[in-house]
Amino acid sequence: MTYPDLKLHIDGAWVAATACGQLPVFNPADGSVLGHFPVAGEPELHAALAAARRGFLTWSNTSPYERWRIITRATELLRERAPAIAKIVTLEQGKPLAESLREVQLSADIIDFLAEEGRRLGGRGVPPRVANVLSQTVLRVPVGPVAAFTPWNFPVNLPARKLGGALAAGCSVIIKPAEETPASCMELVRVFQDAGLPPGVLNMVLGHPAEISDHLIASTEIAKISFTGSTPVGRVLAEKSAHYLKRYTAELGGHAPVIVCADADPVAVAKLAVAAKFRGAGQVCASPIRFLVHHSLFAEFRDAFVAGAQALKVGSGLEPGVQMGPLVAQRRVLEMEALVADALECGAKLLCGGQRINRPGYFFEPTLIEGAPLMCRVQQQEPFGPIGLLDPFDDLDDAIASANALPYGLAAYAFTRDLVGADRLSRGLHAGMVGINHFGVSQPETPFGGLKDSGFGSEGGLEGLLAYTEVKFVSVAA
Repeated sequence: MTYPDLKLHIDGAWVAATACGQLPVFNPADGSVLGHFPVAGEPELHAALAAARRGFLTWSNTSPYERWRIITRATELLRERAPAIAKIVTLEQGKPLAESLREVQLSADIIDFLAEEGRRLGGRGVPPRVANVLSQTVLRVPVGPVAAFTPWNFPVNLPARKLGGALAAGCSVIIKPAEETPASCMELVRVFQDAGLPPGVLNMVLGHPAEISDHLIASTEIAKISFTGSTPVGRVLAEKSAHYLKRYTAELGGHAPVIVCADADPVAVAKLAVAAKFRGAGQVCASPIRFLVHHSLFAEFRDAFVAGAQALKVGSGLEPGVQMGPLVAQRRVLEMEALVADALECGAKLLCGGQRINRPGYFFEPTLIEGAPLMCRVQQQEPFGPIGLLDPFDDLDDAIASANALPYGLAAYAFTRDLVGADRLSRGLHAGMVGINHFGVSQPETPFGGLKDSGFGSEGGLEGLLAYTEVKFVSVAA
């Protein structure tokens, strides 16, 4: 499969052109234009909303078993098409092909888990106090049509989390993927259509983000908003959702700390850190950023980390053996340059990298910085790129305090061989997800979400299904 023709999907039909024109999609590995997508205007948004209303009436009255059957047929198709879809992910997002393939395959697992949970999601009985009351039941019912907004860094995985939970719960969806990566989500929508999902249950629109979000959130047809993206945009959508009393789930930015204790293996941890820090060129919301290393291990850890970062093969994600691809757009390269320059002006030491790579596309070197002062920008705001920060510590309480000092609280990590220390860290780190002795905090069966400025609610796991339901109490008397 080559890069496909881009279309909207409304009420079971593909829409190739609109009155609002088209916008381009670029290949971040060389800056070339991959294709153009049609921009949804008011007519398309009105049509998608009407379709979602009709789709919800159909889908919410479809049995959980039948919903499970259609959803899992879609994941069968997703696995069959995974190699071709992975190539599309790499073309428009840039990550190495092996990472793209893992993303598509994991997305199928995520959807399968949510579908299975949806098939057996039941209520609970409450014993009545009054003799003539025959039964009291607490039910979980689908919340209604959903507006879902997803970013470009995981263009299949993040839509899969939202679609898996919403569809398994019985909701209809209008999804707006990122303008940088529309084809990846389009192919995910296609597998649901080909699996027999009724028209109107799943719709996809593309265009100007603010215009689309304003229109959908204000609509009386939409009952729930789900957003993954930056904290500033998340705040805006939260305010709008609150104004219209819409249910809202948000997975926002992070600035994940990593505490490496005195009893850890510095070389082994550094090897894991290289893979985790530079996965997706650091464009991962749970990416480790602030490495707080006990002073007795600092030099050995730093040297191993720098050597690993410098050994990475950087290039087009379609090239064999590439371990880190480009950033998604030129604006991200400019931001990396600005963050590094600011840190160095503040007195930080550049250990490796720090510059754009002189080749076509949006490439930036794997970068590690030591001793960046707390007031510099990269210590305060999420870099969302291939930049890691190293600092030594002496006292574990001080390290935990430093880890918790920022308003973010998505993910945090720590490495120790001490069981008591591991418990202390797991309790003391203020984050929605804490990884002890590994970086794997995201699995299909587990909730994914943050605390503080990193989000509201969770996706994935049983929590990711319940987020698309509401509680209904039914009491029956004779």
